[in-house]
Amino acid sequence: MPDYDVIVAGAGSAGVPTAMALGAAGMKTLVVDRNPSPGQGDNKHAIGGIRATHSDPAKIRVGLRSLEIFSTWKETYGDDIEWLKGGYLYPVYRKTEEYALKELLPIQRRFGLNIDFIGSGALKDIVPGINPEGLMGGTFSPDDGSASPLLSTNAFTRKAVEYGVGFRFNEKIYELVVEKGRVTGIRTGKTIYRAPVVVDAAGAYSAVLCNGAGVRIPVTPDCHEGAITEPAARMFYCMVVDMRPAPGSKNYYFYQNVHGQIVFCITPDPPIIGTDTRETSVFLPQVAARMVALIPRLQSLRARRVWRGRYPTSPDGSPIVGWSPEIEGLFHATGMCGQGFMMGPGIGELAARMITGNVLDSDKDAVDQFSPGRSFGETCEKLE
Repeated sequence: MPDYDVIVAGAGSAGVPTAMALGAAGMKTLVVDRNPSPGQGDNKHAIGGIRATHSDPAKIRVGLRSLEIFSTWKETYGDDIEWLKGGYLYPVYRKTEEYALKELLPIQRRFGLNIDFIGSGALKDIVPGINPEGLMGGTFSPDDGSASPLLSTNAFTRKAVEYGVGFRFNEKIYELVVEKGRVTGIRTGKTIYRAPVVVDAAGAYSAVLCNGAGVRIPVTPDCHEGAITEPAARMFYCMVVDMRPAPGSKNYYFYQNVHGQIVFCITPDPPIIGTDTRETSVFLPQVAARMVALIPRLQSLRARRVWRGRYPTSPDGSPIVGWSPEIEGLFHATGMCGQGFMMGPGIGELAARMITGNVLDSDKDAVDQFSPGRSFGETCEKLE
């Protein structure tokens, strides 16, 4: 007899919300993770941005549901996850970015996003001190925001436990147990846990976990560095995303959290593939120069800490969520491309509906676009 209805491999940005939603649906669920507590993999490396401002219907819908969960969590359940409704701002200094952002507005609005292209005057009111030279305006989505990844994941874990979900930490999963073409459980360093459904929420380790069972899942770890400064008086609330490329990097983005600290990250170009999470001497001077050029008043702040995390990346920039076409009972919830934290609650609910057979009509876009059996292209999402 199986020990559980569902086993979730990974207690991170996707795994914990999925387990929470499964528990709420009455499924006897177990989460297993190699780390000593939830969110100790790449979840804790997230900088905390949460947006529904995506470029396709599936991500927008999932993002809007995640936003709803994050923004109402404290008033609904009482946990302070440091939610801050500051919005996302994409300043524009070139026609290239103006055209790309304006082209997305019709579909974003059609699927429920509160977003608009604003002039330079309104933008300077939102971010006082932003470099005015050549500023053409930008898009602003005021309902987006930020929260603490660790506080959020711990809150989701506590709620999952209330729903009866079990957690096993400090247990590395060595293999998926497969019998006659279907998954029947997992083997850890301590024991074998049995269930007719196993959720691959292993993130950067998904390919290794699945390859051991003969399943090829196209998830590649892509390294990104982030940092945080000392606290400062409030300067702005929004996440600022500068889409202009520069030598060694694509876009970069930053915001001021509830404690007044500036949290920032950069998208390296070319990508840094692998699992090495050691910090480099390149990141801080590279991103700091770009940030100070955009907002000169940031130059007096001191960085307190730098870290490096991994984006579990799919070839087309969309999550991989759905049943494996190769092994019965294996469900993927991975390949979040660095958006696992912001999309996690919505992804978790979607995954739970698919596993329990309660898919909604409104899920069709996500079921199709996120399918593990889709044809993977090479075009990533326009907004990173």
